[in-house]
Amino acid sequence: MAILNRFTDIISANINAIIDRMEDPEKMIDQYLRDMMEDLAEVKRSTASIMAEENRAKREVDQNEAEVKKYEQLAKKALEAGNEDDARIFLSKKQEIESVGAGLASAYASAHENAVKMRQMHDKLANDIETLRQRRAMIKGKMSVAKTQDKINEVSQNVSKSQSALGNFKRMEDKANRMLDESNAMSELNTEPIDQAKALEEKYATQTSAAVEDELTRMKQELGLSPAIEEDESESSVE
Repeated sequence: MAILNRFTDIISANINAIIDRMEDPEKMIDQYLRDMMEDLAEVKRSTASIMAEENRAKREVDQNEAEVKKYEQLAKKALEAGNEDDARIFLSKKQEIESVGAGLASAYASAHENAVKMRQMHDKLANDIETLRQRRAMIKGKMSVAKTQDKINEVSQNVSKSQSALGNFKRMEDKANRMLDESNAMSELNTEPIDQAKALEEKYATQTSAAVEDELTRMKQELGLSPAIEEDESESSVE
């Protein structure tokens, strides 16, 4: 039966493997439960239908067996009454009903086998759903922990990036300092060097001017100019 094949595929699916394939178990677990509940409802309806078919087939078998027994008893009564022809008719009917009964028994056996399979699938699916319900909180808890760990990892990566940025900033600062030092050195090199000869020249030029004044004073004294001036100044001071 096609329905049996379909539900066999459903039941044979490994619930753990399905969970492992979920892209986001936390979001899909409830959806998967809803899907399984829909499958269970369909399995229940199909199981009920097949079990009803089994019961119908069983009733037909029981009715057939009752008919066989009835005509067997009638044949016996006919023989006891000395009516062999009537007994033959009853036995012929009995054999006819027994022939039909073979087919009914075969149909019942198939219906019973199908009912057992469907009941087994129903029970397994119901157990899987209960297992998944029990594991739902655990799965969601693990996903919550996983998300928290992802956030921690993300923050850790950001911290690492910040440390890297600080390192790059330090390198840029060192480079700027080095460029400034090189610029100052170049400026110092470009400055015109001090002419030591000129500096000495100014020094001795000052000394030369002093010597000139001394010589001028001496010449005034030789010429008799300075004493007169000093005497005039002395007289003016006395007055």
